[in-house]
Amino acid sequence: MLPPAPALVTTAGGFLLVLSIVAPVAGVLLEFALGERYVRPVVSTVIPVGLAIAAAVLVLLPRSDGHLVYLLGAWPPPLGVALRADGLSAVMLATTAVVICAVAIFAATDFRPQSVEARTPFAFWILLLAIWGALNTIFVAGDLFTLYVALELLTFAAVPLVSLDGRAETLRAALRYLLFALLGSVFYLMGTALLYGLYGTLDIVLLSHRVSAEPGALIAAALMTSGLLAKTALFPLHLWLPPAHAGAPAAASAILSGLVVKGSFFIVVRLWFYVLPALPGFTAAQFLATLGAGAILVGSIVALRQERLKLLVAYSTLAQIGYLFLLFPLALDASGRLETGQALAGGLIQAISHATAKAAMFMAVGSIYAGLGHDRITGISGAARALPLSVMTFALAGFALMGIQPGGASLAKELLLQETARTGQWWWAGVLQVGGMFTAAYVVLVLAHALSPPDRPVALAARPPRGSGLAALALALCSLFLGLLPWEPYLPIPYALESKLFGVEALVKLLVTVLGGVALAILLSPWPHPLAGTVARRDLKTVPGPFRRACLGFGSLVERGDHVLRQWPAAGICMLAVALLLAASMFGAN
Repeated sequence: MLPPAPALVTTAGGFLLVLSIVAPVAGVLLEFALGERYVRPVVSTVIPVGLAIAAAVLVLLPRSDGHLVYLLGAWPPPLGVALRADGLSAVMLATTAVVICAVAIFAATDFRPQSVEARTPFAFWILLLAIWGALNTIFVAGDLFTLYVALELLTFAAVPLVSLDGRAETLRAALRYLLFALLGSVFYLMGTALLYGLYGTLDIVLLSHRVSAEPGALIAAALMTSGLLAKTALFPLHLWLPPAHAGAPAAASAILSGLVVKGSFFIVVRLWFYVLPALPGFTAAQFLATLGAGAILVGSIVALRQERLKLLVAYSTLAQIGYLFLLFPLALDASGRLETGQALAGGLIQAISHATAKAAMFMAVGSIYAGLGHDRITGISGAARALPLSVMTFALAGFALMGIQPGGASLAKELLLQETARTGQWWWAGVLQVGGMFTAAYVVLVLAHALSPPDRPVALAARPPRGSGLAALALALCSLFLGLLPWEPYLPIPYALESKLFGVEALVKLLVTVLGGVALAILLSPWPHPLAGTVARRDLKTVPGPFRRACLGFGSLVERGDHVLRQWPAAGICMLAVALLLAASMFGAN
């Protein structure tokens, strides 16, 4: 938790916050200065240093009363700029370092000067470190303007990753991403300017003591939130996400889905919980969670209807983003104020679980594509035998996202379910359970095709390097065992909760989730099922046939609606509508 009052001095270990930013930025500058020949050595040096810094922050934070502070130039706010780290910052710094390290190992083969055009690996390694520096700045920034600068650096480093291969379709996807992200930046900057005009500071701690429920502050909150939602690609502001994540190289997609969207989500958390905890109110929090529920529904259904594996994973990212926003109404106390309790902890652990699992999933899909020469879901029969490591990595990452014990998603889900019971908001418990079934549906769908016997022997176009596969597998296992980590020094998680992850009740919930996922995969996926030729399958089709046709029709309707929402006119209208509805709900609560 951030300190309750402005810290006037740099704390012991505060210099680590500066180093967490300086290390990757220095790496970028060295890469430019030394040229293409020395890019890989620079990255190989910076990544261990960054990992060590993140680990040091994790170690020192509990010994420093839960927060680290560094005053730039020894000037305290509001005249100076402070860098601050709390438990949220520490775990996100560590997650980012781990994912960056795994992606770097995975990309070592793909982005060599000998394997592709020399400028492409040069650009990739520079952008990788630039994204790392921007994310670390977001996690330790102590004021809203520094967050804005870091967010823009993140955007301008992430957009080129989409179009590294230079194809026309990826250039279009990158341009859509850039323009819509810039629109979100305009909204965020207008809100920041309003807050500065009202209170004369943008320091998070100072603002938390000064902000009151006046019209200017409410308008600023609505503008900033809607701008950040556009950058996070929360439904219906997901214009750019599917083509960007599906068209980028596998390593770039892992970074974009696993880490980049978490930057703007983290700022939403900072804004709502630490700057404006009493302003949004019940209605605005319910509205955010409703958008999250819409993301789960639309993203999952459209994912089940995709022909390409990478597009399926991209739409599953849209669905998983929705989970993160369910924490907001569950964090409200009786007075309508947001508490930094179990709901926030559950949301952050879900974000970390998604970062590791989804990065692993995109890397596994990239290896499958490289091995088979395509990623058509109906054409991956026999992939489990031809590419066992890649398929196993995809399966483990999918299981982690489904909520299998002792994964991070399982712990996060249990925390959020406890909060639904505490607050009496039972409807979000239903969304969490159904969302888990949807996750199981597209994981089971892919595995059913990959495990089915091929019509002819599988001829590999290339055999993915073992080192790349092991890096992806390590991330999947990391997500699968997150529930066993000691979270208590950093996030408010009760010790007693861990025992519930391994009980009979947890196993029953998992079984229901998997069976529900199988049913949803059969009902909503329009593609031929791998077992369609069996007698049991033919007998089964006569029972739910009309119901399945109705489900397929509904899925087609949702897919057409998604296509409309991803057109510029509709996306612009949605952006304005979200801002207006947020403002109206906040005014209604105050």
